[in-house]
Amino acid sequence: MRRKLFLSLVIALLMFAAAGIGAYAATKFTIIVNGKVANVDAKVINGTTYLPLRATGELLGAKVEWEGSTKTIRITSGSTTAETAKTVTLHFPADRYPETAAHIASAIAKGESAVCTIDRAGADENRDESLKGIPTKDGYDRDEWPMAICAEGGAGASVAYVTPTDNRGAGSWVGNQLEGYTDGTRVLFVINGGGNTTVETAKPDLTVVYNSCAEAKAAGKAPIRIGDPGYSTKLDRDGDGVACES
Repeated sequence: MRRKLFLSLVIALLMFAAAGIGAYAATKFTIIVNGKVANVDAKVINGTTYLPLRATGELLGAKVEWEGSTKTIRITSGSTTAETAKTVTLHFPADRYPETAAHIASAIAKGESAVCTIDRAGADENRDESLKGIPTKDGYDRDEWPMAICAEGGAGASVAYVTPTDNRGAGSWVGNQLEGYTDGTRVLFVINGGGNTTVETAKPDLTVVYNSCAEAKAAGKAPIRIGDPGYSTKLDRDGDGVACES
């Protein structure tokens, strides 16, 4: 929505600059953006209203610059604005999701960030990096902190085994809470309530290495799925997440 408005304003300014003919009248408009109010001078040309780009852009938190030598309008907006850089506090309900809460609290106590900077675009890459080499475990999910959606996540994140009901419920709850926030928003997680629940921290099993599928088959471990001890991409020729299938 904001980008469309900026584009409309730029087009309006260019049209105004090009309008050398046609009747026009000056008038004042009140603009309200996110509660900020400004009265600006506007032009009405042949029935179309044009607003000043600088005044309107600055209401949206953008920096608008004019380079006369090159006749260039430069608008700086997006994640550089104060809105997306703000920090909000999220109180995580440990009484509802005790295992996930215990993992978050334990990870923060060991030095992981308590702040999650929302970065949805990097989530898939972060998840791949944080879970790399972490074996799966029957009956458990692998929970990450910082989460994959956080810019602080990825390689080196803390991973713990958490029961699916707790982990997925927590993920859904957090997703709903963050839905209204844009990328770049900093979210401080505070753990509310909870007891002495502990979780098992997952560690990659790097002691199992198979140099070939023949070696894995001789050990009775083929096929090897991603996350299982001994899995490696060099043995997974078709890249489907299962090595030494045949």
